[in-house]
Amino acid sequence: MRAVLVLLAAMLFAPSARAEGERAGDFDYYVLSLSWSSAWCALEGDARNDPQCDTGRGLTFVLHGLWPQFEQGWPSYCRTPERDPSRATTAAMADIMGGSGVAFYQWKKHGRCTGLSADRFFATARRAFASVTVPPLFAQVRSDLNVPPDVVESAFLDSNPDLSRDMVTVTCSDGLIQEVRICLDLDLGPRRCGDDVIRDCRQPDAVLEAVR
Repeated sequence: MRAVLVLLAAMLFAPSARAEGERAGDFDYYVLSLSWSSAWCALEGDARNDPQCDTGRGLTFVLHGLWPQFEQGWPSYCRTPERDPSRATTAAMADIMGGSGVAFYQWKKHGRCTGLSADRFFATARRAFASVTVPPLFAQVRSDLNVPPDVVESAFLDSNPDLSRDMVTVTCSDGLIQEVRICLDLDLGPRRCGDDVIRDCRQPDAVLEAVR
Protein backbone atom coordinates (compact mmCIF):
# COMPACT_ATOMS: atom_id res chain seq x y z
CA MET A 1 0.00 0.00 0.00
CA ARG A 2 2.83 2.40 0.86
CA ALA A 3 4.39 1.89 -2.58
CA VAL A 4 1.05 2.61 -4.26
CA LEU A 5 0.65 5.85 -2.27
CA VAL A 6 4.16 6.98 -3.18
CA LEU A 7 3.48 6.29 -6.86
CA LEU A 8 0.16 8.15 -6.71
CA ALA A 9 1.80 11.15 -5.05
CA ALA A 10 4.49 11.22 -7.73
CA MET A 11 1.83 11.19 -10.44
CA LEU A 12 -0.18 13.94 -8.78
CA PHE A 13 2.69 16.31 -8.18
CA ALA A 14 4.95 15.63 -11.16
CA PRO A 15 5.20 18.63 -13.50
CA SER A 16 3.34 18.05 -16.73
CA ALA A 17 2.00 19.81 -19.75
CA ARG A 18 -1.72 20.11 -20.22
CA ALA A 19 -3.31 18.55 -23.28
CA GLU A 20 -1.64 19.88 -26.41
CA GLY A 21 -3.41 22.30 -28.73
CA GLU A 22 -4.68 24.86 -26.20
CA ARG A 23 -5.99 28.25 -27.22
CA ALA A 24 -3.17 30.68 -27.97
CA GLY A 25 -2.64 33.56 -25.54
CA ASP A 26 -3.94 31.72 -22.47
CA PHE A 27 -1.07 31.51 -19.97
CA ASP A 28 0.17 33.04 -16.71
CA TYR A 29 3.87 33.84 -17.10
CA TYR A 30 7.03 33.10 -19.08
CA VAL A 31 10.01 30.86 -18.46
CA LEU A 32 13.17 32.14 -20.12
CA SER A 33 15.29 29.07 -20.78
CA LEU A 34 19.04 29.55 -21.28
CA SER A 35 20.96 26.52 -22.50
CA TRP A 36 24.67 25.91 -21.83
CA SER A 37 25.75 25.48 -25.45
CA SER A 38 28.52 22.96 -24.82
CA ALA A 39 26.16 20.70 -22.87
CA TRP A 40 23.60 20.80 -25.67
CA CYS A 41 26.33 19.87 -28.11
CA ALA A 42 27.46 16.94 -25.96
CA LEU A 43 23.89 15.68 -25.52
CA GLU A 44 22.48 16.36 -28.99
CA GLY A 45 24.36 18.71 -31.29
CA ASP A 46 27.52 16.69 -31.87
CA ALA A 47 25.52 13.72 -33.15
CA ARG A 48 23.91 16.05 -35.71
CA ASN A 49 27.17 17.76 -36.69
CA ASP A 50 25.38 20.98 -35.83
CA PRO A 51 27.34 24.17 -36.72
CA GLN A 52 26.53 25.51 -33.24
CA CYS A 53 29.09 23.04 -31.94
CA ASP A 54 31.98 24.07 -34.17
CA THR A 55 35.19 24.84 -32.32
CA GLY A 56 35.77 28.55 -31.91
CA ARG A 57 32.13 29.64 -31.61
CA GLY A 58 32.74 30.67 -27.99
CA LEU A 59 29.09 30.23 -27.02
CA THR A 60 28.14 30.13 -23.34
CA PHE A 61 24.47 30.37 -22.36
CA VAL A 62 22.29 30.76 -25.45
CA LEU A 63 18.56 31.30 -25.71
CA HIS A 64 16.81 27.95 -25.72
CA GLY A 65 13.33 29.40 -25.62
CA LEU A 66 10.74 31.70 -24.10
CA TRP A 67 8.00 29.43 -22.81
CA PRO A 68 4.45 30.39 -21.84
CA GLN A 69 3.66 28.78 -18.52
CA PHE A 70 0.61 28.13 -16.34
CA GLU A 71 0.93 28.31 -12.58
CA GLN A 72 0.90 24.52 -12.90
CA GLY A 73 1.91 22.97 -16.21
CA TRP A 74 2.31 24.62 -19.59
CA PRO A 75 0.57 24.91 -22.97
CA SER A 76 2.13 23.54 -26.14
CA TYR A 77 1.43 23.32 -29.88
CA CYS A 78 -1.43 25.80 -29.49
CA ARG A 79 -4.03 26.71 -32.06
CA THR A 80 -3.31 30.12 -33.56
CA PRO A 81 -4.30 32.02 -36.70
CA GLU A 82 -0.78 33.49 -36.90
CA ARG A 83 1.44 32.43 -39.78
CA ASP A 84 4.63 30.48 -39.28
CA PRO A 85 7.87 32.48 -39.50
CA SER A 86 9.89 32.79 -42.67
CA ARG A 87 13.34 31.27 -42.94
CA ALA A 88 14.78 34.77 -42.75
CA THR A 89 12.99 35.37 -39.45
CA THR A 90 14.30 32.19 -37.82
CA ALA A 91 17.78 32.68 -39.28
CA ALA A 92 17.91 36.13 -37.68
CA MET A 93 17.69 34.47 -34.24
CA ALA A 94 20.87 32.44 -34.73
CA ASP A 95 23.05 35.07 -33.03
CA ILE A 96 21.44 34.40 -29.64
CA MET A 97 20.06 30.88 -30.19
CA GLY A 98 23.10 29.30 -31.79
CA GLY A 99 21.20 28.33 -34.94
CA SER A 100 17.94 28.77 -36.84
CA GLY A 101 16.56 25.23 -36.53
CA VAL A 102 15.86 25.58 -32.83
CA ALA A 103 14.09 28.89 -33.50
CA PHE A 104 11.44 27.30 -35.71
CA TYR A 105 10.91 24.42 -33.27
CA GLN A 106 10.49 26.88 -30.38
CA TRP A 107 7.89 28.79 -32.38
CA LYS A 108 5.99 25.63 -33.23
CA LYS A 109 5.87 24.24 -29.70
CA HIS A 110 5.85 27.39 -27.55
CA GLY A 111 5.68 30.58 -29.60
CA ARG A 112 2.25 29.84 -31.04
CA CYS A 113 0.92 29.66 -27.49
CA THR A 114 1.75 33.31 -26.80
CA GLY A 115 -0.92 34.54 -29.21
CA LEU A 116 1.71 36.81 -30.80
CA SER A 117 2.75 36.88 -34.42
CA ALA A 118 6.02 35.11 -35.16
CA ASP A 119 7.84 38.43 -35.56
CA ARG A 120 6.52 39.74 -32.25
CA PHE A 121 7.26 36.48 -30.47
CA PHE A 122 10.89 36.48 -31.56
CA ALA A 123 11.22 40.18 -30.74
CA THR A 124 9.80 39.45 -27.26
CA ALA A 125 12.19 36.52 -26.82
CA ARG A 126 15.10 38.76 -27.80
CA ARG A 127 14.01 41.40 -25.27
CA ALA A 128 13.68 38.76 -22.57
CA PHE A 129 17.15 37.43 -23.34
CA ALA A 130 18.60 40.95 -23.27
CA SER A 131 16.98 41.62 -19.89
CA VAL A 132 19.23 39.03 -18.21
CA THR A 133 22.99 39.45 -17.82
CA VAL A 134 24.88 36.24 -18.49
CA PRO A 135 27.83 36.39 -16.08
CA PRO A 136 30.98 37.16 -18.14
CA LEU A 137 33.03 34.68 -16.10
CA PHE A 138 31.38 31.78 -17.94
CA ALA A 139 33.28 32.74 -21.09
CA GLN A 140 36.48 31.82 -19.23
CA VAL A 141 35.51 28.15 -18.77
CA ARG A 142 38.26 26.60 -20.89
CA SER A 143 38.22 23.14 -19.34
CA ASP A 144 35.46 20.95 -17.93
CA LEU A 145 34.61 21.89 -14.34
CA ASN A 146 32.81 19.98 -11.60
CA VAL A 147 30.64 22.58 -9.90
CA PRO A 148 27.65 22.59 -7.54
CA PRO A 149 24.59 23.78 -9.49
CA ASP A 150 23.90 26.44 -6.87
CA VAL A 151 27.24 28.06 -7.75
CA VAL A 152 25.91 28.62 -11.27
CA GLU A 153 22.69 30.01 -9.80
CA SER A 154 24.63 32.30 -7.45
CA ALA A 155 26.63 33.69 -10.37
CA PHE A 156 23.40 34.71 -12.10
CA LEU A 157 22.05 36.26 -8.90
CA ASP A 158 25.24 38.29 -8.45
CA SER A 159 25.02 39.61 -12.01
CA ASN A 160 21.25 40.25 -11.83
CA PRO A 161 20.37 41.96 -8.54
CA ASP A 162 16.63 41.95 -9.35
CA LEU A 163 16.56 38.15 -9.27
CA SER A 164 16.13 35.94 -6.20
CA ARG A 165 16.57 32.20 -5.80
CA ASP A 166 12.86 31.46 -6.20
CA MET A 167 12.99 33.10 -9.65
CA VAL A 168 15.84 30.97 -11.01
CA THR A 169 16.38 27.25 -11.41
CA VAL A 170 19.38 25.29 -12.73
CA THR A 171 18.83 21.96 -14.47
CA CYS A 172 21.22 19.16 -15.33
CA SER A 173 21.12 16.10 -17.56
CA ASP A 174 23.44 13.08 -17.69
CA GLY A 175 25.67 14.72 -15.12
CA LEU A 176 26.01 17.96 -17.08
CA ILE A 177 24.88 21.49 -16.19
CA GLN A 178 22.20 21.92 -18.83
CA GLU A 179 20.08 25.06 -18.42
CA VAL A 180 19.35 28.12 -16.34
CA ARG A 181 15.63 28.94 -16.30
CA ILE A 182 14.37 32.35 -15.20
CA CYS A 183 10.73 33.19 -14.57
CA LEU A 184 9.29 36.42 -15.95
CA ASP A 185 5.88 38.04 -15.76
CA LEU A 186 3.94 39.03 -18.86
CA ASP A 187 5.82 42.36 -18.96
CA LEU A 188 9.14 40.45 -18.79
CA GLY A 189 9.84 41.50 -15.22
CA PRO A 190 11.24 38.84 -12.85
CA ARG A 191 8.75 36.89 -10.74
CA ARG A 192 8.62 33.80 -8.56
CA CYS A 193 8.55 30.52 -10.47
CA GLY A 194 5.65 28.13 -10.09
CA ASP A 195 6.25 25.13 -7.88
CA ASP A 196 6.60 22.80 -10.86
CA VAL A 197 9.38 24.94 -12.34
CA ILE A 198 11.40 25.25 -9.12
CA ARG A 199 13.17 21.91 -9.37
CA ASP A 200 16.89 22.54 -9.31
CA CYS A 201 19.41 19.89 -10.24
CA ARG A 202 19.84 17.77 -7.12
CA GLN A 203 23.31 16.50 -7.88
CA PRO A 204 25.90 17.87 -5.45
CA ASP A 205 28.18 18.51 -8.43
CA ALA A 206 27.69 18.47 -12.18
CA VAL A 207 30.03 19.04 -15.10
CA LEU A 208 30.13 22.47 -16.71
CA GLU A 209 31.57 21.58 -20.11
CA ALA A 210 34.30 23.75 -21.53
CA VAL A 211 33.34 26.56 -23.90
CA ARG A 212 34.05 25.56 -27.48
